Amino acid sequence: MNATAEKMVLITNEDDIFQASHSLKAMAHPLRLKILCILGGSGEVSVQDIVEQVGTSQSNISQHLSILREKGILASRKDANKVYYRVADPKILQLIGAMRAAFCTHNGQD
Repeated sequence: MNATAEKMVLITNEDDIFQASHSLKAMAHPLRLKILCILGGSGEVSVQDIVEQVGTSQSNISQHLSILREKGILASRKDANKVYYRVADPKILQLIGAMRAAFCTHNGQD
């Protein structure tokens, strides 16, 4: 049986469905998705660098980073007066990669 003919196995565990739903809801905002794409391609990035790449105010970015951190999607660390963020869950990196493959029309060049 080839891959297209195989039945796709969907999420069946209630805890997994709950976690996926909450993660997707948190990621569904365009600005948060852009932040995740920046972090997914760069590893760890300072808040100031995120602000410069996204092009909005630091207070706006900080609000969105806080939401993603509260949902367990991002982790942070403080070094002197800078705060650095990274994607906390490798599953989120897989999801970003799958979305990039499905939706980006510039062969990975955003």
